[in-house]
Amino acid sequence: MANLKEIRNRITSVSSTMQITSAMKMVSAAKLKKAQDAITAMRPYAEKLTELLQNLSATLEGDVGGEYTTQREVKKVLVVAITSNRGLCGAFNSNVIKASKSRFGFYTGKQVDVFAIGKKGNDVLVKTSVVIDNQSAVYDDLTFDNVAVIADALMEKFISGEYDKIELIYNQFKNAATQIVQTEQFLPLAPVQSDLTASVGDYIFEPSKEEIILTLIPKSLKTQLYKAIRDSFASEHGARMTAMHKATDNATDLRNELKLTYNKARQASITNEILEIVGGAEALNG
Repeated sequence: MANLKEIRNRITSVSSTMQITSAMKMVSAAKLKKAQDAITAMRPYAEKLTELLQNLSATLEGDVGGEYTTQREVKKVLVVAITSNRGLCGAFNSNVIKASKSRFGFYTGKQVDVFAIGKKGNDVLVKTSVVIDNQSAVYDDLTFDNVAVIADALMEKFISGEYDKIELIYNQFKNAATQIVQTEQFLPLAPVQSDLTASVGDYIFEPSKEEIILTLIPKSLKTQLYKAIRDSFASEHGARMTAMHKATDNATDLRNELKLTYNKARQASITNEILEIVGGAEALNG
């Protein structure tokens, strides 16, 4: 059994760790509320924009998406892995990294590169794959304009033919305890399947439907990427809050066990001292 000093040192160490995890939990809980409000407010807009684009596209014949819908033989794939800049959030980052690595097996025989958004994903994926860029600084000021710059770069890589397909992999926010890893096709745009053609038949469009669609597509792609990063940002704080809550609970249980062990060791030490005193007294009397 460890001596009393060692047990006291362990109790002090565990108590300090518990204070840190408890503080991190409260910080993440405060940030989660703001991030959750942001993604909740954005989803209806993103969904309505996608619905409008589908309605317009469904009323037109032929290829109305232009360069954004070009279907090429898939030889080069770009995987956009969206992780966080910080750890201590459970399996949040490792799930995205695992899903990103699985795409290499899915596209066997093809060139698969990684575009990292988030330091944690970049640090791991750069060891096993080609990471062409890392945009971890976007979290320093997460705004639509900053994300739009990244989206423009991705669109340019597809339009120029540098990559034949671009996919997004990120954690979708469901609640503080649940994050769902999503793999979405970013480019080329998937063929529109819609039965809502009648809903736009009585409208007069100015300019033409084709011009409206070509204007909406880049905006829709930027919104899709912004929503994915916002989802990931909210998921990160939810995962960290949950992880730190569990860590605090575990630290509390460990501290209680150590205190019990300390009390038992102290009691045993006192008992031994009493026995030694009694034994000495008996020896003197004898």
